[in-house]
Parts: sequence; structure tokens; C-alpha cells
Amino acid sequence: MLKKYTLDTAKRDVLIDVTAHVQDFISQAGLESGIALVYCPHTTAGITINENADPDVKRDMLRRFDELYPWSHTLDLHDEGNTAAHMKASTVGSSQQLIIHQGKLLLGTWQGIYFCEFDGPRNRHFFVKLMED
Repeated sequence: MLKKYTLDTAKRDVLIDVTAHVQDFISQAGLESGIALVYCPHTTAGITINENADPDVKRDMLRRFDELYPWSHTLDLHDEGNTAAHMKASTVGSSQQLIIHQGKLLLGTWQGIYFCEFDGPRNRHFFVKLMED
């Protein structure tokens, strides 16, 4: 079972909680046990799992990414000028695998799944692949 989702991101750097999308797909599919693979097919965006209770965590993460990978760097050669976005996406990664148990994502109390935009605003996609045990 595979589903494609579309997102319109509003700014250059943003973390979008997609946990409910993934859980809804699991529920609609009636899957009780298996794996959900969440995949981003973009080189300047990614998927991560992190805290979803305190919005300061997202703000702090984006600020720290900017500190590590400043948007403008005199030694960057990439013509598009978005080397920082490529670095952030490589750091986060393009996918996450999650356990499905009793029809629910097996996440920690504070965890959520995030689509990480690092080169917006853009029209983006991500995929969820469900695999049954």
C-alpha cells in the first residue's frame, strides 16, 4: 500500500507535522501490524522524528541548522545558491521507518513525524508505504 501526499510549504525553513496523515492512512488501510516507511523524494527536504509537544523545539532546531549551515557561504560553488538546504536535508535524511502495532504508530509520548522543508516555499511531496507483518 502506497500513498502520495502533497504539501505547499510557506517559507524557506519549516517543519510540518505529518503524523496524523500517516496514522490516518494506517487506519484507512486497516493495518494492525507492520511497518510504515515515510519517504521524501527531494534533495532539499527530508523526514525526521522528534518532539511534537513544545513548538520551541522546532524553532530551536531550525535556528541550530542555520548556525551549522548558513544560507550564504563564500566558498559554496553550487549555482542555485541552496547548498545549505542540501546539507540540512542530508543531515535529517530522506526517510523514517516506524513500527505499527495494534493499528497505531509506535511512537514515544512526545514524538511526531515531520516533513522538513529547507528550500521553500515550494510544492512538495512525500510518500508513505505500509508493509504488513
